[in-house]
Amino acid sequence: MSKDIRETVRQKYAEAITRKTGSCCSPGGSSCCCGTPGNATDMITGGLYRPEEVEGLPAEAVAATFGCGNPTALAPLHEGEVVLDLGSGAGLDVLLSARRVGPSGKAYGLDMTDEMLAEARNNQAKAGLENVEFLKGHLEDIPLPDNSIDVIISNCVINLSADKDLVLREAFRVLKPGGRFAVSDIVLTRPLPDKVREDLLAWAGCLGGALLDEEYRAKLAAAGFTGVEVEVTRVYDLTDMIVGQLFPSVSEDERIEANGSVVSAFIRASKPVC
Repeated sequence: MSKDIRETVRQKYAEAITRKTGSCCSPGGSSCCCGTPGNATDMITGGLYRPEEVEGLPAEAVAATFGCGNPTALAPLHEGEVVLDLGSGAGLDVLLSARRVGPSGKAYGLDMTDEMLAEARNNQAKAGLENVEFLKGHLEDIPLPDNSIDVIISNCVINLSADKDLVLREAFRVLKPGGRFAVSDIVLTRPLPDKVREDLLAWAGCLGGALLDEEYRAKLAAAGFTGVEVEVTRVYDLTDMIVGQLFPSVSEDERIEANGSVVSAFIRASKPVC
């Protein structure tokens, strides 16, 4: 099952970035957040980045954001730090992080999709940033040594993994003592209808794999993190017709029942110093 989910997600993201690079997507919302089709992404991706934040970065990187938040705006980053973006996509959050940590710091991006990595490296070249490195790999097996990262960020990606416990253990492993976990993700305030949970395509649409708030907290604590905080940043209207485009097998009554249960959240935690 986990391999099926991973391959579904990989295919959806490859298709999304291919549509984007084929001029099918635009900053107005036709880039496909978490693999979702068409202008359905406005509900999730709209208004995440201020113009002054992305000034000077390639328009392609800005147009191809597939996230549900802006972790670089919410996470404090300091000169000289090493940052890792889990599921870095076309690289926008990596480039933003690289500018904030400066030439003495470094920003890594990790992604499993060749098409995304190619676009990210292209955007890095256009931005002229040298303190950036994009790595191919999986969140469940991060190709970096223990205790090597100051800050882990991620933007609407951890929810797509079928083994979130392993993702969080890996994040804990690569963080330095005192390191910070600061990610944006889709979180549930109450369980979703079974039809959404069971639909593999829902995993590539951000919703089916999302954790309940208390589940996220418990899994972070089990991985060893302390100081866990979950801050809701946006609540989604599941009665909207756009959502019906994402999950046509889910009835309107089921969407009404689930309304208010899906939110974007900023999740913070730390790796203890000792």
